[in-house]
Amino acid sequence: MILGLIDEATRAGARPERACNMLGLSVRTVQRWQARGGGEDRRYGPKTEPANKLSEVEVARILAVANSPEFRDVSPKLIVPQLADQGIYLASESSFYRTLHAHKLMSHRERSKPKSNHRPREHVATGPWQVASWDITYLKSHVRGVFYYLYLVVDVWSRKILGWQVHEVESDELSAELISEIAASADVDLAGWALHADNGGPMKGSTMLATLQALGVIASFSRPRVSDDNPY
Repeated sequence: MILGLIDEATRAGARPERACNMLGLSVRTVQRWQARGGGEDRRYGPKTEPANKLSEVEVARILAVANSPEFRDVSPKLIVPQLADQGIYLASESSFYRTLHAHKLMSHRERSKPKSNHRPREHVATGPWQVASWDITYLKSHVRGVFYYLYLVVDVWSRKILGWQVHEVESDELSAELISEIAASADVDLAGWALHADNGGPMKGSTMLATLQALGVIASFSRPRVSDDNPY
């Protein structure tokens, strides 16, 4: 049956490696099976149960304790030592975890609201003048330790440089000036245009944000305090 599923997936266009990995097999294992006796699944599970396997009574006791009012908001790594303080030993911490996982009881066990991770908002470009990315970078000068600042805006879809300026300082007024210059020279309406940047002061200054709002440009910013907050 398993090899039949692999054959069906490969006939549908899937790569054999990916089909085998989805079933927890390697390609070489499947090839050995196919070379011997028509290719049946030759995996064999254990013939005997482990001697230290928890009995049904022990599993029921673990579930009863873990779901009791005293421990229903506590993780197994705290349940086991608290029971030990009372002179009670039911099972190891790992056995508690395995039992709760097997019965789908390892969801959020505390009274607090579970942590929710929200995927950062993304802008997808299918053509030019939909999404742009910009940043400010250093330019070396002839004086050691003195730099100029390159303001550069790039269209994400076409990789075309839409505008650039070089200044001696960083400021949101100069950023707004660059965007206004791009808007004046563009042959398209920038309303709904997404402009992505990091969380630097020139990107989020009041003058810059007011200019973007007046033009109808959507301001997009990277997640703050992460290692890759600069726009690509």
